[in-house]
Amino acid sequence: MSDAVRRVQSGSPWEESFGFAHAVAAGDRVLVAGTTSFKGHVLYGEGDPYEQAKVAFTGALEAIAEFGLGPESVVRTRMYLSHQRDVDEVARAHKDLFDSVRPVSTLVVVEGFVDPRILVEVELEAYRGAVDS
Repeated sequence: MSDAVRRVQSGSPWEESFGFAHAVAAGDRVLVAGTTSFKGHVLYGEGDPYEQAKVAFTGALEAIAEFGLGPESVVRTRMYLSHQRDVDEVARAHKDLFDSVRPVSTLVVVEGFVDPRILVEVELEAYRGAVDS
């Protein structure tokens, strides 16, 4: 594996069974895979879209912290919801975390997730500036 590309795992059971990394740093970008409010086999915020969004984004931010980055480095977020009724609560969680950063953002409502208790899944991308060669 090239030194220019680094990967981190979160310990999610899906990473192993699907064969993916939680976050990948390549050049000046750090990409974080879809993140839910699961920590291991425990779902946090069951039935609460605001709490699930906060926990999911916190997990994604922990992934970029592995590369020395914080919320101010986030340039894109994506939010996937299973119910349109949850838009306001998920938007509130996003604003709580990223209001001063103002990344570009996409929010879509999807048919569902691998576990029906999941209400929201998030992704983010961060920019880490010039990378030393």
